[in-house]
Amino acid sequence: MSSFTIALLQLNSCATIQENLTKGLQACEQAKKMGADLALFPEMWQIGYDERFMSMQYAIDLDDDFIQQFRACAQQLQMAIAITYLGKGKAKPTNCVAIIDAHGDIVLNYAKVHICSFEDGYECGLEAGNEFKVTQLQFAAGSVQLGTMICFDREFPESARTLMFKGAEIILVPNACYLAYDALVDDVRTAQLRARAFENMVGIALTNYPIPGNDGHSCAFDPAGKALIQAEESEGIFLATFDLDAMRAWREREVWGSKYRRPDAYTF
Repeated sequence: MSSFTIALLQLNSCATIQENLTKGLQACEQAKKMGADLALFPEMWQIGYDERFMSMQYAIDLDDDFIQQFRACAQQLQMAIAITYLGKGKAKPTNCVAIIDAHGDIVLNYAKVHICSFEDGYECGLEAGNEFKVTQLQFAAGSVQLGTMICFDREFPESARTLMFKGAEIILVPNACYLAYDALVDDVRTAQLRARAFENMVGIALTNYPIPGNDGHSCAFDPAGKALIQAEESEGIFLATFDLDAMRAWREREVWGSKYRRPDAYTF
């Protein structure tokens, strides 16, 4: 069986960037010991998704020591890392995730397309990305096609659908918001994510911050909509293992995704 294991790093952030770096590197080491092929951080781990730091003063590029240390860690551990950070855009900061392979190479760098720029959103001062990306990641047992979207991106069906069309088999989702925010619909966002997996025949893995900043509930679903892990609220590292052989057989056999679409009838 060819399987791919993602460690969901549901961690509380620290007061400083340096502390986030140290804690993040230690979490990656623990994830490797647990058997992970990739460690996935919550949204903007570098600054702990803290509004006070969402300015160009704290924005970094891929040459920054923060990123370079995770590249060295990935190479040393021979494990992929999806590290999140506040990036340098053309004029404003961007909300980014970089996927680093087990050789320490950056194979994908993505800037959040649907930023939270609404009236009371934290990201009004950020610059939006303009492209969804997919990469082939080599790991010990083979390879897998990975895409990524960030938090608010998952609210739009087009995000996951675009990644599916570009060949994603698993979509990584760094997150920083409540997934259970209303007593009447306390599972609506995880149900929404499950639907994204099923309708696009992709695996999905989401890492959120735990309480008190958010409400935890990091989760992962396979292409059939089966929950692989649904974490509780507390801090921890949670593993989601995707059976790639079963996933690929399902995608070949079943009827969802793009197989029977009628784009000629989709007019507005």
